[in-house]
Amino acid sequence: MSAEPVAADTEDGPQRPGAPQPDGAPRTSDSAAGPRGWSVLRPLVLRLHFYAGVLVAPFLLVAAVTGLLYAGSIQAEKIVYDHELRVPVGKGELPLSQQIAAARKAHPEGEIGAIRPSSEAGATTRVLLSGVKGVDPEHKLAVFVDPYTGKVRGALEQYGTSGALPLRTWIDDLHRNLHLGDSGRLYSELAASWLWVITGGGLVLWIARRRKGSVRRRLRATALPDRSATGRRRMMSFHGSVGVWAALGLFFLSATGLTWSTYAGANVTDLRASLGQATPAVSSAVGGEHAGHGSMRGMDMGGSSGKGGESADVGVDAVLKAARAEGLGNPVEIVPPTGPGTAYTVSQIQRSWPEKQDAAAVDPATGQVTDVVRFADHPLLAKLSRWGIDAHMGSLFGLPNQIALAALALALIFLIVWGYRMWWRRGRAGAFGRPIPRGAWRQVPSYVLAVLTVVVAVLGYYLPLLGLPLIGFLLIDLALGRLADRRGKRSETAGA
Repeated sequence: MSAEPVAADTEDGPQRPGAPQPDGAPRTSDSAAGPRGWSVLRPLVLRLHFYAGVLVAPFLLVAAVTGLLYAGSIQAEKIVYDHELRVPVGKGELPLSQQIAAARKAHPEGEIGAIRPSSEAGATTRVLLSGVKGVDPEHKLAVFVDPYTGKVRGALEQYGTSGALPLRTWIDDLHRNLHLGDSGRLYSELAASWLWVITGGGLVLWIARRRKGSVRRRLRATALPDRSATGRRRMMSFHGSVGVWAALGLFFLSATGLTWSTYAGANVTDLRASLGQATPAVSSAVGGEHAGHGSMRGMDMGGSSGKGGESADVGVDAVLKAARAEGLGNPVEIVPPTGPGTAYTVSQIQRSWPEKQDAAAVDPATGQVTDVVRFADHPLLAKLSRWGIDAHMGSLFGLPNQIALAALALALIFLIVWGYRMWWRRGRAGAFGRPIPRGAWRQVPSYVLAVLTVVVAVLGYYLPLLGLPLIGFLLIDLALGRLADRRGKRSETAGA
């Protein structure tokens, strides 16, 4: 349903005037006022479902396959990089400054971009280095340190706030942009822009078929496949039933995927800002007499003194202690000052439920907390955006979240394959699947068309990769119609 390239009026093909309905009832002829209600909209939805399915389904298929790989990469990463991520539990952890010093001794290149202290017993500390030669500028080199012994366990590239290591980063890039950079992100935005349209259209078409019988019987016929059916009818039954069960999840994937896409994501961010729902950030500015002091990223952050014995940096251990006093528990990430007049920022980075997203700024000269932002105080849309993205990435609810994502990806793959098979079998005498007949919009009342035009225009503005392809579909449809008209006129001339 959600990715069905074509949905016929019956299981065997488009209905002809006067042909029986799927339930056996004869088709009623149009009244003088013309058909009304769902009967005038259904052909239009079918036509849109056909073009969207045929042309967008390949992009959805790629997104589903790569998304399935990503859902499994989170657990695979723990196995592949177990040596770097886990160590035997010791009696006590070394001061964080000593762990950083050990990392810098093994890897003096670049600058310290952030530190992620060991978050649980047996977990390593990550010292993240930026500006390292040979490392992608958008990535950091993560140096893994045993917090009990100070021994360096290895170094790997890391990407993003989720801390993705090379395996997951490669799959994430494949899912996000096919390793084609910013231009490649258009494929995933196109898929996300149309997934909810195809899902919604297929859902409405499938549910509308069940109009007779008791409520229980209709619900059963909608949600469960007809195992007694054969051929294309059986395929459509399974396609529709799986689509009903997967619809809510597919709507969710579409909405959350759009929140950080290139064009639609920027529009969503602007809209949230205009509504006062932007995600707040902790202020790292430090004023007053200590504004000229501050640790730079290249320092060891173990604590240093300025001229005349004046403290210039209290050190990372004192900074972490101050953040703990504000209630920032593990896991946290410490970002050193970027220059004079800036503070350390300590942020909680737990993406699993319950989320920990509090952040604090600590003056490097005094060790005093200068600003705190609590996740509990975030605007509602900011919270929903954070939860949605983390659930989309499989981290919000851990392994059950990842299993659910894998199930959704598999469902979408099967829906697309079944949809194309139904399109193939829709043909007659070996002809490849026939489209829904043209001219459906002529049956729609003008005031309904006006409302639909306004809605589509607004959606197309905020979702450009929905609006532009839709215009392309209309142009293709118009061109095919003109071509068919010319062929028909030639046939009539030849017959005459």
